[in-house]
Amino acid sequence: MSRKILLVALIAIFIGYVGWTFSESVTPYVSIAEAEASKNNVQVKGLLDKNFQPQQIDENFNFVLRDEETNQTMAVKYHGTKPDQFDSAYHVVAIGKYNSDDKTFHANKLLIKCPSKYENEMRND
Repeated sequence: MSRKILLVALIAIFIGYVGWTFSESVTPYVSIAEAEASKNNVQVKGLLDKNFQPQQIDENFNFVLRDEETNQTMAVKYHGTKPDQFDSAYHVVAIGKYNSDDKTFHANKLLIKCPSKYENEMRND
């Protein structure tokens, strides 16, 4: 009987650990306002704010995202160099965490959405 209880306990612990690990790896899409209020890693999708010139400063690439719906802006500091196709980007998805001390979203990953890439593929079909 005690082996069954031990086995059930180990299975329950394993399932709990897998669930906890999975929940930590899920990064939800949020608005700029929600990103600023969140304490966790999130994904923020926005347009590049053309009023701010992106800059590479030391090991960080800095730019500003603008929310499509609210026009709210947020400074983004990407820990890396300027991604390929950034200049032709329409949407950018920044993955990371907002830092309220410097009022900047610290991104560890960027996804670049370029509409021209898909337009060319559609024309070739």
